[in-house]
Amino acid sequence: MVASALVKVPPRARRGEVIEITAMAAHPMETGVRPGADGRLVPRNIVHTFSCRYDGAEVFRAELHPAITANPYLAFTTVATRSGPLEFRWEDDRGEVIVATATIVVE
Repeated sequence: MVASALVKVPPRARRGEVIEITAMAAHPMETGVRPGADGRLVPRNIVHTFSCRYDGAEVFRAELHPAITANPYLAFTTVATRSGPLEFRWEDDRGEVIVATATIVVE
């Protein structure tokens, strides 16, 4: 599986400002209950964990389950404390990891 991610982080914010962050991973989210072309069940493969680290500290984590749609989209907020990187990480049942990064400048 070749997966990609799309993240949206404000490029600039004021110190102490609450910012909204959105993240989406292109992933089929196979539940393990859908029959394939051969009639056999397609093995389960879902993104089960998402996390976001801001300047090295985890600011958001979600545990996902089979009921989540393909291409899971998440939106959350955090407080802009200082300029730095944000790292987004999705992990699936096969052990594959999707990583995306963004940077924010805090004034």
